[in-house]
Amino acid sequence: MSTPALSFVIPLYNSAGTIAAVVREIEAFAVEGGHEIVLVNDGSRDATDAVCRELVRSARVPVTYVEHARNFGEHNAVLTGWRHARGAHIVNLDDDGQNPPAEAVRLWAHVQAEGLDAVFGHYAHKEHSPWRNFGSWFTNCVTGWVLDKPHGFYLSSFRCVNAFTAQQVAAHTGPFPYIDGLLLQMTQRIGSIEVRHEARHAGRSGYTLRKLMRLWLSSWINFSVLPLRVAAVLGLAMAGVGLAGVAWVLCLWWSDRGPAFGWGSLMAALMVFSGTQLMLLGVIGEYLGRMFLTVNQRPQSVVREVVHSG
Repeated sequence: MSTPALSFVIPLYNSAGTIAAVVREIEAFAVEGGHEIVLVNDGSRDATDAVCRELVRSARVPVTYVEHARNFGEHNAVLTGWRHARGAHIVNLDDDGQNPPAEAVRLWAHVQAEGLDAVFGHYAHKEHSPWRNFGSWFTNCVTGWVLDKPHGFYLSSFRCVNAFTAQQVAAHTGPFPYIDGLLLQMTQRIGSIEVRHEARHAGRSGYTLRKLMRLWLSSWINFSVLPLRVAAVLGLAMAGVGLAGVAWVLCLWWSDRGPAFGWGSLMAALMVFSGTQLMLLGVIGEYLGRMFLTVNQRPQSVVREVVHSG
């Protein structure tokens, strides 16, 4: 099979009402060198499977449909799509129409013109809910601390990479992938351009607070030991406060000026120190738990079926 110039990789979750319009819009483009579409159904519970199979049958450009055995998460689905994409460059976009395909072609043109390995789209205005916008902002702030990310650089799920970069990143088989972290570990030839962000065509976002928290943990713990260092510094600080308190109490006792210490103050101090210890143990436990799941080869994704058009 010939290698197309550009592959559009789209992870899907409950996308029956939106994906057909996105595919039809991509079909209409005239991409020099040809293009293809890779759809990855990540355990949808609606009619996404039936809609995608009809798109495979009727699409005017090559379409590959990949079905996951269950829901594994957006980043896992994107990596599956990258493994099945044949294009010299790969752009991945959302299934809800908020990333206009015309802007995806602009990303592709920019990554070629600048000779980059990856280019990200950043938005002048985002058509997301306030809590989702806050979550994205918070994720970018944290990744700026824990990853080797250029200052002020905005990471988004709307990105274009070349085939070499996609191959290197898709070789990662860990159960908790974070694509932006993998890209930053692999290359420094990255860039960004401003793109449009449109309102959803239908339905609502599948990103819940639980999924955002799982993404934050993947970005913090999988690619940095900073949380362990913060835990160590916090533990030392609390130990220092405790020693200072003991010294102060001994000083008061020695000068016979000690107040009557009650049950309430003792319990308050105990709760502060116990809570700190439990938090530190939780951070360490998260690292150990992820190591355990990785060693036991928890699957990153399981492909049930792959369907090609034509």
